[in-house]
Order: sequence, then structure tokens, then C-alpha cells
Amino acid sequence: MTRKNVNRADLLARNGRLAIIRQPAKPVAPARGQPGSSSTFVPDVPEVFVAVLDDESILAFNGHVDLGTGIRTSLAQIVAEELDVPAGRVRMVLGSTASTPNQGPTIASATIQISAVPLRCAAAQARLALLDLASKHMDVAIGRLTTENGRVFVKGADPTSGCSFGDLVKGRSITPELDTQVETKDPSDYRLVGRSSRRVDLPAKATGQLTFVHDVRVPGMLHGRVVRPPYSGIDSGPFVGTSLISVDEASVADVPGLRAVVVIGDFVGVVAEREEFAVRAARKLKVQWRPTPELTSMDDVGQTISNAAATRRLLLEEGDVESVRDAAGTTTFSRTYVWPYQMHGSIGPSCAVADYREPGDGRITVWSGTQNPVSLRHDLSKLVGRSEADFDIERMEAAGCYGRNCADDVCGDALLLSRAVGQPVRVQLSRQDEHLWEPKGAGQVIKVTGTVTNDGAILGYDFSTRYPSNDAPLLALLLSGVEQPASRVFEMGDRTAVSPYESPNRRFVCEDLASIVRASWLRGVSALPNSFAHDSFADECAAITGTDPLEFRIRHLKDERAIELLRAVAQRAGWQPRPKRIEKRGRFLRGRGVAYARYVHSRFPGFGAAWAAWIVDLVVDTLTGEVTVERVVIGQDTGTMINPDGVRHQIHGNVIQVLSRSLKERVRFSDGKVAAREWSSYPILTFAEVPAVEVVLMPRQGEPPMGAGESASVPGPGALANAIFDATGVRFFAPPYTPETIRAGLARAGRTHQPDQDVSRVGS
Repeated sequence: MTRKNVNRADLLARNGRLAIIRQPAKPVAPARGQPGSSSTFVPDVPEVFVAVLDDESILAFNGHVDLGTGIRTSLAQIVAEELDVPAGRVRMVLGSTASTPNQGPTIASATIQISAVPLRCAAAQARLALLDLASKHMDVAIGRLTTENGRVFVKGADPTSGCSFGDLVKGRSITPELDTQVETKDPSDYRLVGRSSRRVDLPAKATGQLTFVHDVRVPGMLHGRVVRPPYSGIDSGPFVGTSLISVDEASVADVPGLRAVVVIGDFVGVVAEREEFAVRAARKLKVQWRPTPELTSMDDVGQTISNAAATRRLLLEEGDVESVRDAAGTTTFSRTYVWPYQMHGSIGPSCAVADYREPGDGRITVWSGTQNPVSLRHDLSKLVGRSEADFDIERMEAAGCYGRNCADDVCGDALLLSRAVGQPVRVQLSRQDEHLWEPKGAGQVIKVTGTVTNDGAILGYDFSTRYPSNDAPLLALLLSGVEQPASRVFEMGDRTAVSPYESPNRRFVCEDLASIVRASWLRGVSALPNSFAHDSFADECAAITGTDPLEFRIRHLKDERAIELLRAVAQRAGWQPRPKRIEKRGRFLRGRGVAYARYVHSRFPGFGAAWAAWIVDLVVDTLTGEVTVERVVIGQDTGTMINPDGVRHQIHGNVIQVLSRSLKERVRFSDGKVAAREWSSYPILTFAEVPAVEVVLMPRQGEPPMGAGESASVPGPGALANAIFDATGVRFFAPPYTPETIRAGLARAGRTHQPDQDVSRVGS
């Protein structure tokens, strides 16, 4: 049971079609300090964006993938809008290297904002080409023709008259080059874009059809499992790939259906006829490893990151931050914020199926849940020493990740095992393998020194951030010794590093450093911790100067769309001005917090995605330390929304994930290695803990669409911290806000609840 996408070479060889193409180009090299593939492979077949076939089908192609964000639905709406057909007439093909354009990895909330642009243009261009064909066929001027529901007809005539799209391309092979300057539809004429549309991917999931990579079955398929080294979560150092002493194959001789034990450097795997046999063999196999050298202690993540060697990189400097620190009528203070390492925590462990073929025996096919089909193809070609031209990556649905989990790593595992046995091999990681080895969302340390005037104006703002990220090279490349395990320094800490709150004297610095443990990007990347620091500090400035937190933010913003968003969210939340925090007593204390951010992605100065703002209402139990979030009012300005329901879904997903990350999630380490092996040691938010969520969508139809995949997450941690302060009067500078963290903070501040105190719930 497999699903194959449309091969573009076959499509272009087909008679009876119109295809809007682009000639393939050499891949863009990644910018200095930024992640990306070193591939130089250029396919010899043009890329296709939109195709209209004589069987009346309409195909559209995009190189990004749907991670559960609903882009398959939204992209189809864009194409259908330009072609004047129902969205259900468009079949979207996503992320298949044999079918789709190379548009890079699915990151940065950039699918609709950036990679959908050529698709929209291709659809508009296809419509013009169909109008031209109809004009010649019907001997009618183009200006008198229009389109609807897959037909071209004379304006004002019966829409069922004229010619169908399929009839117009019958017997023809029409291949215009993509024109990104083509005139597209005026937003005022939209009939589909901007209207909520049901997700096209959900019916197949609800009825158990083949959508997930875990369900792929191919003839002759065997099952594999891997046995990882003891240095869990570490991917750099001379011991990586060189620690194996021996493997006792006799220890698994009695496992039924065992086909092979595969050993390449520190890569160890087993292949069997059935999955349960492979699991049994992996557990029984006796493997001897060299002791792992002493690793950097991760007991105090903030201190470890602060102590690591780093390179200072100035992003922006205006005025003189030092000169105002002693000014009369001001307060200067410094804060350090620490963000923990966190997991992607995909509910389903990663899975892949690989079918390795020797040269001349067909193509190598890998079914994967990757976010980066083209980059994965390059990595796999290096792994087995073959040309990228020999590979097809078929992207399937997988458990969500929103960053670099083990979806790529398991493809390398499956490919090596398939090559060893000469048959297709399916590998599914165990929960332990996924937890220990997935590249973690990196920890971060942010230091701020600011000066605020007594009347509530930020006079100086000095900000530096340390973010030890890595691109987490394919694990099989490292363990097999094909790639050297050297940690590279990436410049990834500058996402939303510049505060949205203006001040006349300000300085923003990134301190770039190599990864300490295996780490990569997670939803919000460095922007989420950076924004946590910006908004926590702004809130503290408001409190020190007796300024209403909402008004303080608005006073320091120049962006009118940001101000309008904050006012709209405040109105929905019923915000009441609070120039000074009221001291609260009792066991249960209510608090309200506000935060705002715009997700600015890529290398500084980067580009902005959607604007987002949170107002949180919560209760702190000062006896147990438990934080209960009761209500989140969240607003987003996404520009033109293709599918408003899709944007709402994204916002809800961001809220749930950020609540989990802010209240619960933190990777624990032992002797420098990742220690979390199962869910009990890495808790996540439960259904019962999800609060009421109210979404405010700003009416911006006609404005450019902004990335919506991550933006709503960015202000969340700051809003929660500010609400906890409003409730308790205590600042917390290092999520997650677990009961233990809250109790300890209250104890240090002398605010622990005493049994004889009033235990009634105190209103705000």
C-alpha cells in the first residue's frame, strides 16, 4: 500500500495538457551562518506549478509540505481563485521531489507569505492561456470572454456554454514559462480567498485512508530497528561514530525471522521479517561500547550557555545606552532570562520506508515525514554515495514537529538497512530513541539592562542573546563516519532580537556559539525566548513606574497595526487599566498579563510574519504552586487570510503548544546527556488543562498575506509570566513555570501561603 505522486517528467511528456513551468536552477547557497543544504544538484526536467489536463483535472504543485497546518487547503484555494473553479477541483501535490518545485524547507511560516506567490501567478497565467485558446477556437475577442467552473464562455452567456478547460487543451502540449509579473485577480473580486474552507486532508485521516508514513507498505518490505550509542543526544566530538567495540550477533541467533545485523561505525541496526521480531532483536542484541568521555555539565543550563565561548555580533545600535544610565529621574536595572532545552515531543515516533536500488535497477525511493524533502535527498545521496538524480522522496503525513525532529534521521536508518538487505525496509523509532535523540529546541540566555524614566518612558535598552543552535546533521551520516561530527556555529539568535518597544538609546547583540547538545530549531526559534525577555522587561518597567501595562506598550510602539491589534485584543478581553499592581492575599490569586510581538524571521534584519498579542487570565495556587490558565484572548493580524478557519486552527495550536512549553516542558540531563526517555519524564499539557481561547482576527483583506504558522506562539511566554507577576507580585525569569518553580520563587520572596491566611479566591 503506497501512494505515488504525479511525476513531472511523465506529466510533461503527456499529450493533452497545459503546464506552467520554470526551468530548474542551481539551489541557492545558504547565507553565512544560516542553515541549509550544500547541494548543487540541478534536475534536467523543468519544474511545474500548475497543469490543466484534457480529462478536466487541475493539478497544482508546491515544494512545501503540510505539517497539519492546513496549507494543502489554502494553496488549493489560491489556485482555484485565479482559475475561477471550485477549490475541490484542484489537486494539490506537496513536497515530492519527483513532482514539485524546489522551494526549500517548510520553515519560517513562509509557505503562504512567500512560496505561494509563484503558484498564484502560475494559476493566473494558466487562465490567460486558456482564454487565448478559447478566443482562437471560438473566434471571439479575449475581452468578451470569462471563466467559471472550468469553462470559458462569452460574458453574459450561459455558464455551461463555450468550452471546457479539458476540451481546450485536448491534443495539445502547451508549456509556457512562469511569469511572476502576470496580472493576478484584484482582491476585491475574491470569491474563495478570504472565506473559510473545510480542510481537505481531514476526511482521509478520519476514515483511515493512507496518509501517514507509518502506514506505508510495499511488496517485499522488511522491518528494521536501530540500537543507538550510549552518548544520547550528543552529535559532536571525536567519540561520535568511533565508540563501538563489538556486536555479538550470536546473542540474537534465536530471534525468528531475523534477516541481518547491520554495523557501520557506530550505526547498529537489525532487520527482520516482522516488526515484533525486529523489536525483539534490537532489545536482545549485545553491544559493547567504549565509555563516553566526560561531557559538559547541563545541570544548570543557563550557566553552561553563559560560560560557553561565543562570538559577539552587533545587530543594531542607536544612541548611547551607557550615557543615560545615571540620568536624573531614572531607574536602571538588569535582568537575565533563561530558556530551557525543549523537545518537539511528536506524539508518534518517527517512521520511514526506504527502497534502495542498485544502479540500473530502478530508482531509490524513500517515504518520509520530512519537512525538507530536497535537503533530505541531498543528505541521503551523501550517505550512500549516489547521485541525487537517483532518488525520489515521497513526503507523507507524520506526527507534528514544527522543527527538526527525527523524521529525517529515521530515513537514513531505513536507507542503510535497505541497502544492506537489498529489499525495502520500514523503520519506526521507539519512544526512547525519539526522546533521547531528536534535536532539541535550543536553550537560550538573554541579558537586558534598561533605563526607564520615572514618568514611564524607556530611555535606554541594552540587549544580548545567546542561542547555541545547530543544523543537527543526519544522524546516520555521523554514526557511520561519512560526515565528521564537528559542531558548527550558526547565527540563529537574531529572530525578533530587536524589541518592538522603541527607545532613543538602544543596542542589540547576538552572541553566536556552537551547539552544546544536539539541537535545532523549534516553533518560534529564538524569537520566542527573545520576545519573552522583551515583554517581561517592558512589563517590569511599567510596574516600576506605575504605568498601566497596556498603555505602556502602546506608548512605546510606532507600528500602527500593532497598536490597533493590542487595542482590539484589550477590548475583547475587557481590559481594565491598572496603573499600579494591587497587593493580593490568599491562597488562590488571580492575575492578568499582556504581551505583544511580531515574529521577525531569518538573518537580521529579516522579514516580518504576522502580528500577534495575548491577554491571559490565570490563577496561582500559592500553596501548591500550580498555575491554572483560565482564559486566553489572542489577536493576530495576518494580512489577507486565505482560509480564516485555517488561521484560527493555527492560533489554537500555537496557544496549546506554548502553554505546554511555558508551564511544563524542560529537557532534563544526566552527566551531560539527555535523560528523558518517556512521557512521564517529559510531561506535556493535557486536555483538561486547555483554557478557553478567544481569537481576534484583524480585518486586513487586500493586504499582503503574512506567515501564520508560528507568529501566535511568540508573545505567549511573556504574557504568562506577566500574569503570574500580576497575581503574586513575583517575577519569574526562567520557564517552565512548574509548581516547583512557583513555590520556590514565592518562598524566596517570602510570599508562600500560610494555612491561617484567607483561602478564598481573590479577584483582580
